[in-house]
Parts: sequence; C-alpha cells; structure tokens
Amino acid sequence: MKGIKRAFDQMVQLSEADWHFFASKLQKKGVPKKSLLLKLQQTEQQLSFLERGMVRYYIPKEENDLTFGFSFEGEFVAAYDSFLTQRPSHYQIETLAPTVLWQISHQDLQEVYAQTQQGIEIGRLMAEQLFLKKSKRELALLNQSAEERYLNLFEERPELILQIPLKYIASYIGITPQALSRIRKRIS
Repeated sequence: MKGIKRAFDQMVQLSEADWHFFASKLQKKGVPKKSLLLKLQQTEQQLSFLERGMVRYYIPKEENDLTFGFSFEGEFVAAYDSFLTQRPSHYQIETLAPTVLWQISHQDLQEVYAQTQQGIEIGRLMAEQLFLKKSKRELALLNQSAEERYLNLFEERPELILQIPLKYIASYIGITPQALSRIRKRIS
C-alpha cells in the first residue's frame, strides 16, 4: 500500500483521516501472468493501482488481437470508459506478468468522493492521468512513424518492454511483427 500512498502524495496532500478512509476501501489482489482482469462485454467495477506487474489492453480478434495500451507499475488500471458509464467494455485487460493490484470498487469510490475533503480532487487527478496517457497514444499514432513509436515506448520503459511479447508491441504501434523485426534490426 506504500506505493499507492506515494502516488497519491505526489498528486495531492491527503489528510490522515481522508487517507485512512480511502485506504479502508482498498482491496489487495494478486493475479497470475496471462490472467484476464476484465473480459469483453464485462462492466468494469474496479479502479486499480498497479503496485507490481504489467497489463495490456486489447480488442480480441480471430486472427490477431489489437493491443492498444499497456499499464506498468505505479499506474492506474481500468477500462475507464466502462467504469464511468457502468456499461459493458468493448475490450479486455490481461496481465503480462504476475501482478499485484490495489482496487477500489465503483461504489466505494463514490463514497470517497462524497465523504472526504480531497475525494473529488483524487478522482479528477486519476482521470487526468488516464486521459493524458490516452491522448499521448492517439497523438503518437497520428504524428509519428512506427519506428518513432517503438523508440518512444522503449525509452519510457526499457526494462519492461523487453518482457512484452513482440506481437503485442507490434500491434500496439500499428504494424506487423515482421515489420517490427525489420525496425529492430535496423536500429540495433
């Protein structure tokens, strides 16, 4: 729980009472590698903080899944659109390594918003973090080459990117695994 406390301390100064109330709503969950945190058409009920591990967000397809996002240690994890609307998700979330999450339910988060002084600010800051991540990805797809997207991903998390299967990275940057192999060969 120290990791999530540090993350919140960087965003906002919670009073001791507000932190204890929020922390009382958190549930720790350990999840093995290759586990689905959320299935297609399931409604997201949890907002999670990734203490350890990594996950990918993807749309399952018959031939090749379409990977469109990753979350790493110290980041929030959720099908946030489904979490907000309480409607079924159009994608899945899968662990890529043994993972430890701190989760809060949709209902409990609403209580935190209503009963703490900084609750709404916490929600706003979490939403902003998720939005900025999504915006960065969209802008990269529109403005950068596949090679630039690969290099940026590699620069951000070099130690973790080596653990992600190449087919997921290729899908994420919008190319085939063969094209990714050519890029990797060219830049090495």
